[in-house]
Amino acid sequence: MTYAVDMVLVFMILSNMALLGSSRLAVCIRIAAAQAMVLSALPLLVSQHGFGPELLRALLLGVVIFVLKGLVFPRMLHNALRTANVRHEVEPFLGYAASLLLGIVVLVLSFYVASRLVLPHPSVSPLMLPLALSTILIGLVLIITRRTALMQVVGYLVLENGCYISGIALAEDQPLLVEMGILLDVFVAVFAMGIAIFHISREFDHIDVDQLTSLKD
Repeated sequence: MTYAVDMVLVFMILSNMALLGSSRLAVCIRIAAAQAMVLSALPLLVSQHGFGPELLRALLLGVVIFVLKGLVFPRMLHNALRTANVRHEVEPFLGYAASLLLGIVVLVLSFYVASRLVLPHPSVSPLMLPLALSTILIGLVLIITRRTALMQVVGYLVLENGCYISGIALAEDQPLLVEMGILLDVFVAVFAMGIAIFHISREFDHIDVDQLTSLKD
């Protein structure tokens, strides 16, 4: 199980870097969906309990993550993408090479910070906490440095993936309660952003949030 958990976490590191280096919005949405699908198995992989209520709770959490973040949210974003008729992120505030370099720095700093913290459950993979910190920060980088509203929503989903990993690492006794509260916020945010993107693209023929700052009466 430890090997499988480490493989999931390595995939998350590589997919985070792919998000920082990609300009194609559809690809970024698929990467975020793949992250959610892979992470949906994490509660089962880290569970130390045999068959019983704890295992069923982990299974329920994995199914909810897979359906909502792996299928429903990406479908909503793809629909918004087709409505907005946008394919690429154009001229982000921070270039892709610089974003990748920043992502590497964030990853190194996350490992340094996590090395000074003590996990409440020694059985948890040592990669989990640094990956959670780096994923949260990379989500923030995507939100801050990208111009299109769709890419910022993807960044929000990535940030939530980091919160999800940290919840499993630090709140093993109540991960379902933690994740359900976060998922409710994410669902409302993605739903609202999908509606906003539709109306923005219909009125202004673009979803570049930087251009919206220049609107006047």
